[in-house]
Amino acid sequence: MTKGYIPSFKLNNGLELPALGYGTWLGLDDKMEFNMQDAPKLVEALSYSIDIGYRHIDTADLYRVEKEIGQVVKLKIKEGVVKREDLFITTKVWQHNHRIADVEKSVRESLKRLDMDYVDLVLMHWPMSISVDGVDEKIDYLETYRGLEAVLQKGLTRTIGVSNFNLQQMQRLLANCKVPPATNQIEINLNLGQKELVEYCQSKGLVVVAFTSFGTMVPGRTVPGSPEPKINNPTMVAIAKKHGKAVTQVALRYLYQRGIATIPKSLTKSRILENASIFDFELDEKDIAEIAKFDNGYRTDVPSFWQEYDNYPFEKIPDPEKEIPLALLKW
Repeated sequence: MTKGYIPSFKLNNGLELPALGYGTWLGLDDKMEFNMQDAPKLVEALSYSIDIGYRHIDTADLYRVEKEIGQVVKLKIKEGVVKREDLFITTKVWQHNHRIADVEKSVRESLKRLDMDYVDLVLMHWPMSISVDGVDEKIDYLETYRGLEAVLQKGLTRTIGVSNFNLQQMQRLLANCKVPPATNQIEINLNLGQKELVEYCQSKGLVVVAFTSFGTMVPGRTVPGSPEPKINNPTMVAIAKKHGKAVTQVALRYLYQRGIATIPKSLTKSRILENASIFDFELDEKDIAEIAKFDNGYRTDVPSFWQEYDNYPFEKIPDPEKEIPLALLKW
């Protein structure tokens, strides 16, 4: 990878969003508790990613790592690797903070942990509003979004957007906001193409940012009964071989060619470099047609324990999980 060569997408407010970012979600372990033991590895991995040219960092209040991110950024600025204005830093407001005043409080607390005057983008993490005790607060996401518009006006962030909004929610939000969101961050991968939602967002000038961009393809995410492609899928292996790339690079490149930004997460240096090395080749029409066949609407991240809450954005499933993991309620 040429150091620093990650192209950008222009946002609807004129700012540039690097097409590939570094995701900082450490995930939950088997006990549904946060993998906080990986925080030191994250510090090292993020530091490396900035050294090799990553400029887009994606985090959230929920992730519990804003403090560590702030420390890495400060160090890299001190070392002269980057200036603050070279970086695009996203954080998110969690479900407990959906009242207008709480949105501002949440963003100010994130800034305090990050030790920054502003972030580049604040997202509403989910359209649902749920208290720390798991109570449905039934706050309209339009109210929460007004809170985001207020923090934008106060200069606490340069951009605002949403995450996990479905098509109907996007349509309603765009019809009822003063400042249109710049992004919608959603799950997109080869199984879950979200064509209609992506095309709608793009037609309205929003940049779509994909999380879980490998779906169940990579060994750590594979679940019984999940569909192809896996990392050794013959079609994907053949396309990767043709371009002298890895299967995961083909997956990220495919999303990039759809005009979608990605924020893959890795704590492994070789993968961090590999993920960013997707801008020196192009998938042809035949490749794209083959890859498109894997899109079958299969969702990897299904938080079905929330499905009875107001504004849950996904289809309900017959046998939902009953308990909300405590890690998603209190910290």
